[in-house]
Amino acid sequence: MNSEQWRRAEHALSRMEVIKQGVNDPVTIEGESDELHCIGIGTDAAVFVHKQMPQYAYKLYATEALPKKEAEISVYEALKGSPYFPVYFGAGDRYVVISHERGITLYDCLLLGVPIPRQVVDDVEAARAFVRERGLNPRDIHLKNILLQDGRGKVLDVSEYIQPGNDKRWEHLVWAYDNVYPLLEGEKVSSWLLEAVKNGYYRFDPASGSLQDFAERIRRLFFGK
Repeated sequence: MNSEQWRRAEHALSRMEVIKQGVNDPVTIEGESDELHCIGIGTDAAVFVHKQMPQYAYKLYATEALPKKEAEISVYEALKGSPYFPVYFGAGDRYVVISHERGITLYDCLLLGVPIPRQVVDDVEAARAFVRERGLNPRDIHLKNILLQDGRGKVLDVSEYIQPGNDKRWEHLVWAYDNVYPLLEGEKVSSWLLEAVKNGYYRFDPASGSLQDFAERIRRLFFGK
């Protein structure tokens, strides 16, 4: 098999444009191709699968976010060999190519009421430790960046691992898993509630309140007074 078979998607990708909207807003897509199927949208890029090569995922960046593409390449090179991340195959001018990982994001697990096993949390902890061993900084780990795959966890989107600082997102998710999730496990959570929690979290200031206070507000959202 041609080691760069993935390049056959370049013509289709050239017809697509990803438009960045805001810091925390999802990108929009312009263009059309019968060969590509969009499987994910983030704040900097959209991810496509080519019909004839479903084993590859193409992460196509907005122009303003191209520096993150270069960062992502360097991180994937450093993480090569880890079972906790997708396999990196190569890159084009506006995209990177990684393995198309089957599974369901933790965000969708909550939407569909699919139980999230503790093994996923343990796997992400192991992935973070591996990242640190490679001299990188595991951050920007959230519900849409973690897949439940055959009962295990797999981490997506490594582009911020070269940035300094701890955004605490993963630590807060673990806290929520231990303290809030037991009340919700197996229940379907509506998308508007999840978005309300996300928007509230973006405004959360640890200096003016504790996670416990924030969780209590969330509890009232779900269960009333």
